[in-house]
Amino acid sequence: MQKVLICGAVALAAFTSLSHAQGPSTKPPAIEAFGKGVQIYTCKASDGSYAWSLKAPDASLSDAKGNVIGKHFAGPSWQATDGSTVVGAPLNVSPSPNAGAIAWLVLQAKSHSGDGAMASVQYIVRTRTEGGVAPAMGCDASHAGAEVRVPYSAIYLFFRG
Repeated sequence: MQKVLICGAVALAAFTSLSHAQGPSTKPPAIEAFGKGVQIYTCKASDGSYAWSLKAPDASLSDAKGNVIGKHFAGPSWQATDGSTVVGAPLNVSPSPNAGAIAWLVLQAKSHSGDGAMASVQYIVRTRTEGGVAPAMGCDASHAGAEVRVPYSAIYLFFRG
């Protein structure tokens, strides 16, 4: 657990220093959002057995005051209410220190659209996860193609370049 926390702290410190090193800006160097929604899993056949496979997240993003500021969906993609979008590619995956919670992630932006809040995001960090893990059972030949929606929450940090 200490290793996960230390790695997360080091990553955050590095990204924060990178954003501050770029000089003053009219925008804060990072956006913090609370994500709440579901992880959608599909029951699929794989090498003669069946397993739940992540299809997509479906979550809203809120600021510290609870105002909805965007959404999170397949890609993985994040879209601000201004229409700007960032799509990420995983750089690092760390198990959550919370049992039954999805992994903590560091992602790098691989594409953008729009000119708003997400247009200059270079890195995304998912941390402080709760829930969202695929079910351990219930995926077999009789359930092939079935979907389950597992509630989760997380903190997302969007670091601008």
